[in-house]
Amino acid sequence: MQITDVRVRKITKEGKMKAIVSITIDDEFVIHDIKVIEGDKGLFIAMPSKKATDGEYRDIAHPINSSTRERIQNTILDSYQKALLEPDEE
Repeated sequence: MQITDVRVRKITKEGKMKAIVSITIDDEFVIHDIKVIEGDKGLFIAMPSKKATDGEYRDIAHPINSSTRERIQNTILDSYQKALLEPDEE
């Protein structure tokens, strides 16, 4: 599995959410609405989720092992850091 494209939309307003990201895997599959969040221990990603009938949020799509999650997170956070250096689009 290769992440072949990462698109970062920076969030400019104050808050813990810093960006919304879409990734393309193997030029064939896209995952939208991955969030970059500032936590107590630094930046992390939250996979797309929706609110269930019990009020809990459930991931819609997510990696099934920690090494894949780490690879996705590292790629996204690297792309986010590069996006911070680019001028904001207006």
